[in-house]
Amino acid sequence: MIIYEPIMLAIPLAEEVKTHLIKTKRVPTEGELKKILEKLGLKPFCSDKKLHIYKGKHILVIVFLLKEYITVDILPLSGVLSDGIEVAVYHDKHLKAYIIEIIPANELGFEGNIGLEPVIVDADTFELKSTPVLGYFKEEGDEVFLIVEEDVYRIWKESGKLDICPICGAKNLVWKGKQAYCTSCGFGIKVMRYE
Repeated sequence: MIIYEPIMLAIPLAEEVKTHLIKTKRVPTEGELKKILEKLGLKPFCSDKKLHIYKGKHILVIVFLLKEYITVDILPLSGVLSDGIEVAVYHDKHLKAYIIEIIPANELGFEGNIGLEPVIVDADTFELKSTPVLGYFKEEGDEVFLIVEEDVYRIWKESGKLDICPICGAKNLVWKGKQAYCTSCGFGIKVMRYE
């Protein structure tokens, strides 16, 4: 897994939090979120009661923890704050669901969730109620791919949204077998086959 820019952490982080939420039937605790971030290659940098800062080679992460609301701001170390991304995890009592959204820091230039759609987990059954396309990033030669598992690809295909980029939301994915390229964001998407 590689992380060069905020989106390259946001998508795997959303996947890890979704998996934790479905498995444990609750939002991660401070300690559990710390383990998730460390698993994704970040190191603790600074900590206070409700604010934690983590650092990677190319990104800085600021975590705000409340009871059932987690905000993770991911900023590039280049200093271009408009490239920042926020991962928000919260319990929406009106929808009776847990939501994980990936939102650009610069909402003036972009509205809504990045990619296909947010993660929506039913608060009673803890079943996934949306079709987010999540995975991790891998470099192959001079190309960077979002690697998604075969079962994620199957659900994505069933949703009828295979033409929409799960990274930037553009409707111009070009498929060749189990591999796609987005001409808008430049990332590739590759389906991981089970051996």
